[in-house]
Amino acid sequence: MFSRFLFLCAFSTLFSNAIWADEAQILSALKKALPQYDVGSVKFHQASGLYVAEMNGGPTLHVTSDGRYFVAGDLYKINGERLENETEKAKLAKVEALPESQMIIYKAKDEKAHITVFTDVDCGYCRMLHNDVPALNERGITVRYVAFPRAGVGSGAYNKMVSIWCSDDPKSWLTKVKLGEKIPENKCANPIADQFNLGRMVGVRGTPSIVLPNGTLLPGYLPVDKLAKEVGL
Repeated sequence: MFSRFLFLCAFSTLFSNAIWADEAQILSALKKALPQYDVGSVKFHQASGLYVAEMNGGPTLHVTSDGRYFVAGDLYKINGERLENETEKAKLAKVEALPESQMIIYKAKDEKAHITVFTDVDCGYCRMLHNDVPALNERGITVRYVAFPRAGVGSGAYNKMVSIWCSDDPKSWLTKVKLGEKIPENKCANPIADQFNLGRMVGVRGTPSIVLPNGTLLPGYLPVDKLAKEVGL
């Protein structure tokens, strides 16, 4: 029994070392072949035997263990008669892992579902969606905002969003700024840059971008009825 335990420990160590070696090999191969992209992470997807490479500002790649072949796009699992989008599930996990304390949340009193919205205060369609927040709340949909200043870190929208998140009343100031009011400059430790980078990593290209409870990423504005239908209400 003890010898079997030692064998399993040794096998686990060898397997782990092999994965780390493959990850390093794939990272090196991708950097040489795709120098225009910054490789965010390379992780082993045990069920498929492929490695998932997240390209910052680029596609998700699924790479063979020798780093010689890859496909770009979503990875699907055939589960009986259903297809499950493994890539979208991974995206949802990253967004859901964000602490709600770092978001600006408009909570429904009788919450049935929530959506997570990547927003920019200078975006017209984001303002349209924000006007719909009371109606969405009445439908039982909580709206959770994370920041995605489209012009990037250090831009005018970025600085406004830092001031909003660092204010004494972020919910009120988010509404005011989206209506065109100027916010006094506020500074503090804030999540704006991290949220922007997360958005790029999960495929956000514009705002608003809405992450549904099932992990689907919807680009652009949807009217209340259509959005509620997408949520399943």
